Amino acid sequence: MNAFCSLFSQMLKLIPRTEFATLVKQTRAERHARGFSSWDHLVAMLFCQLGRANSLREISHGLASCEGKLSHLGVEPVTKSSLSYANARRPYELFEQVFQSLYARLAAHAAVGKHKFRFKNKLKSLDASIIDLSLGAV
Repeated sequence: MNAFCSLFSQMLKLIPRTEFATLVKQTRAERHARGFSSWDHLVAMLFCQLGRANSLREISHGLASCEGKLSHLGVEPVTKSSLSYANARRPYELFEQVFQSLYARLAAHAAVGKHKFRFKNKLKSLDASIIDLSLGAV
């Protein structure tokens, strides 16, 4: 039997669900949940970032088209209105703390050992910067 784990799934494994649940309680992020959990929100925002979605419609349709592939993450498609409501009312501090925690853990992991930190396999880098190519050469 082949074991397959998508790149998206591998990225989400870097965020322990128990640690995430603790941060949700600390920031009281589920207070205005309305059936859309903080984990679903995180997955939707990561999906949006990686898919370079420009609108709530793109995010909701993209998640709906990948419904079967994302079911192993415990995520269901979300409507535009639920996503908009969560973006407006869920505290940003939750996602800020998730980033800080992940950064601290990975930085500590990279600094361990006598040898220089190196990757054994190909490195896949994700960059959020946008370069506008529509202007062309002047």
